[in-house]
Amino acid sequence: MAARKPAEGEPPRFDHAYYQRFYVDPSTRIYGAEHHGRLVTAVTALIDWFGGDLDDVLDIGAGVGRWRAWFEKHRPDVEVVSTELDPEVCKRYGHLQKDITKWRGRRKFDLVVCQGVVPYLGDADAEKAIENLAAMSRGFFYFEAITKHDLEEVCDTSKTDTRVHPRTGDWYRKRLFKHWREVGAGLYYRKDGPLEFFELEVPKSS
Repeated sequence: MAARKPAEGEPPRFDHAYYQRFYVDPSTRIYGAEHHGRLVTAVTALIDWFGGDLDDVLDIGAGVGRWRAWFEKHRPDVEVVSTELDPEVCKRYGHLQKDITKWRGRRKFDLVVCQGVVPYLGDADAEKAIENLAAMSRGFFYFEAITKHDLEEVCDTSKTDTRVHPRTGDWYRKRLFKHWREVGAGLYYRKDGPLEFFELEVPKSS
């Protein structure tokens, strides 16, 4: 069954219909699992190149579980813990039901992933989420967030859920740089982590 198109001004519901529309249905999604696999391949290759540990991953707002599926196929020795909000989605894909604005686990992970989650949150909740993500990060962090510029200049709005808070990239960087250094293409590394980077591998501002 095709997912219902959200009404104008309707807040998003991260249920099965949402993921069918934006992640599964070829006629309405941006890209599929194969294309997403290239992202995970690139992220893990960079971590290997930098010499980072990669024994466990925390995937926040994991949706249809593409990060987990890739690791199960290509790196089955890596443990993946994933979260979502909707109970049906959690049951279907094996996620923990957690709200990142409220949840801060005691465990830390070599890689924390937060792809397309924080733009849906108001400013106060977005800041809480980033702090909670930082508390569970011991090494690398992959972060994706649509910005105001992206909505105006980059995104295909016919296939992108635009019901997000249109913040600037600088808004995110100011909060991310409290905890991580930017190492490129959405990948960050803990400022207090043991790895060293060559000067031109990281932007001077981070």
